[in-house]
Amino acid sequence: MVRVGILGYGNLGRGVEAAVAKAPDMELAAVYTRRSPEKIKLRTANVPVKPAAALEAGEDIDVLVICGGSATDLPEMTPKYAKLYSVVDSFDTHARIPEHFANVDGAAKAGGHAAMISCGWDPGMFSIARLYAEAILPGCATYTFWGRGVSQGHSDAIRRIEGVLDARQYTIPVPSALERVRAGENPELTTRQKHTRECFVAAAEGADKARIEAEIVNMPNYFADYDTTVHFITMEEMKRDHSGLPHGGSVISAGTTGQDGSSHVIEYSLKLDSNPEFTGSVLTAFARAIAKRAQKGISGAFTVFDIAPAELVSLSGDELRAHFL
Repeated sequence: MVRVGILGYGNLGRGVEAAVAKAPDMELAAVYTRRSPEKIKLRTANVPVKPAAALEAGEDIDVLVICGGSATDLPEMTPKYAKLYSVVDSFDTHARIPEHFANVDGAAKAGGHAAMISCGWDPGMFSIARLYAEAILPGCATYTFWGRGVSQGHSDAIRRIEGVLDARQYTIPVPSALERVRAGENPELTTRQKHTRECFVAAAEGADKARIEAEIVNMPNYFADYDTTVHFITMEEMKRDHSGLPHGGSVISAGTTGQDGSSHVIEYSLKLDSNPEFTGSVLTAFARAIAKRAQKGISGAFTVFDIAPAELVSLSGDELRAHFL
């Protein structure tokens, strides 16, 4: 059995917990938190909740799944703990992945452990889809569409605005852009032409809604480059209609083969009821692969590009060939 530790027990940590519970070859050894352990109630019975500081002493776990944020947590946590354990994270700041990889790779090799970074659905499963398309159709045009789904980061940005009690922001692909890409037209599309943003905002009583809306639609790096719609609703409507965290999207690649230029379109799509539960399931599958590598004495950092599909499951080669090939 692969003994899994979870660092951080928010939405993603709970998603990993649920995935481990369904894995026949894995067990949850402990959850580690920066909060007060006594305030956390797990869904898994007889599993201890410990302070994060306990990890410094050397815990009896095979792989540590680090469920922190990409902005400040993971750049510090993953290299730190890769010196002590085999680890998995979901670092998703695309532009900084090479830097993060180098930091984790050095730490993991120094400690003799295996580490997986940037694991989830994007980066992660969508990354694999983009790579397979490029391998099969060299030079193809690849488009990534996200949504319709809740962007947690954009929702948080709205909640920071004065007078906002709660908010949900949905990223929505533009239907006409999707149709053109699926038809193999290979259009050149701007940011605004690919996605729109729809915001549902619960404002405090007496708050200046016109000001709030203006701050949202003009917010640089978040909304200014998109056609953005803002709806003001009550807290009751927020809890009733927007309590979930759905997401998804598509990677679509179009290219040609042969001297006559036969056209081909490859599409990989996800429709997720729960973003954190699905991401937690991806993390758990790759935690299995990292544990296998660690058991073989393989150290250093890896991405989804480095892991063979057979490493992700508990099935034997005979079983895979009989049932999936």
